[in-house]
Amino acid sequence: MSWRNFVYTLVLLVAFSVPLGAQDKKQGPPKRLAVRAGHLIDGKSDKSLDNVVIVIEGDKIVSVTLSGPAPAGVEIIDLSKYTVLPGFIDLHTHVLLNGDITADDYDKQLLKQSIPYRAILGARNGRIALENGFTTIRDVETEGAMYADVDVKTAIQNGEVPGPRMQVATRAMTPTGMYPLLGYSWELKLPTGVQYVDGADGARKAVREQVMYGADWIKYYSDRGYQIESDGVLHSMVNFTDDEAKAIVDETHRLGKRVAAHAIGSDGIAAALRAGVDTIEHGVGLTEPLMDEMVKKGTTWVPTIMVVAYVAPGRGGNWTKMVDLEKAAFQKARKRGVKIALGTDAGGSDWRELNEAVEFDYYVNYGMTPMEAIQSGTIRAAEALGWSEKLGAIEPGKWADLVAVSGDPLKDIKELQHVKFVMKGGVVYKDETSRH
Repeated sequence: MSWRNFVYTLVLLVAFSVPLGAQDKKQGPPKRLAVRAGHLIDGKSDKSLDNVVIVIEGDKIVSVTLSGPAPAGVEIIDLSKYTVLPGFIDLHTHVLLNGDITADDYDKQLLKQSIPYRAILGARNGRIALENGFTTIRDVETEGAMYADVDVKTAIQNGEVPGPRMQVATRAMTPTGMYPLLGYSWELKLPTGVQYVDGADGARKAVREQVMYGADWIKYYSDRGYQIESDGVLHSMVNFTDDEAKAIVDETHRLGKRVAAHAIGSDGIAAALRAGVDTIEHGVGLTEPLMDEMVKKGTTWVPTIMVVAYVAPGRGGNWTKMVDLEKAAFQKARKRGVKIALGTDAGGSDWRELNEAVEFDYYVNYGMTPMEAIQSGTIRAAEALGWSEKLGAIEPGKWADLVAVSGDPLKDIKELQHVKFVMKGGVVYKDETSRH
């Protein structure tokens, strides 16, 4: 191990205490316990269930019983005064980023913070996500921190730091010169927020490289330069040629991975759909024909509403109008049957300032029922990850990822911003209930 990596690992170990029991599940026979839920929103049913006993062995759920007794001789976690839900899933995060309302916010992080330091903050941000109830996240690029998302993911998997399950996209891609840092003297060699990729062959090579270093997803920037034109539609400049974008998608799928496309304007969305991506990120400029195309292809939309609204006042220009455009698009997409799964773009805002669960509130305000919103951040998000057999619902065979809140989120979705209890893989990471 290099001296740099040794220091990096040591600081992580000192900075983050692992909760009691996080390592115990790896030793001896699997631990059995039972959770008694006063109310259960299981991620699949259309209504909540009352007086449910969830039996867990090791890191998995083995049974879910209505009004039944807990097995004899097992530890019982009494949440009979609480509503229990599946652990939340956020499909769009940046744990290596801590706010980028302005270009200056972004540039300072890349220019003044080392990658090891940013990785330490990334581990901190993972813990924040977990304590807010997000037991799984998809991190969709490191913003200049190379493959440090793989390191954070690995540290969490190895039990070195507490955090959510992660799927990661590493560096993201654009053609040369189409993503910051930009505008500095050509005499300076500066970091870039993405990997520059040119030509179909270059695209295939970049995909292979990122997968080699641990990418679960490939993310690319389909567009930039957003303008509302006379037709009232948000248009954009497309970054990659169709041949380049298709090469990215085809090579990624050939290697058994999935593709996320940053696509805000209608032109960028259309180009990404032509290429065959799996998820559209942001999607503010969605039109009804594009929505129908998404339904036909089975493409998932990850709207990231809360951060668009958060950054708009500071960025000004078209961004303030984009908030209203996205609301209208969301309402139409829901009615037309587009798959909508929750993603927040956390990292675009400071992790310490904006709880990811605010996204649920936006979805309800924009027309979803509370149950639909909850399912967008549980079972629907699990489908997008390809983890439907493991996550997204509370049922036998799935990972024991549970959260609990005091009130009824079907009556007040804001309850999800006040999680009292978090379990991931059968291990309790947060407990602020009154049961003690």
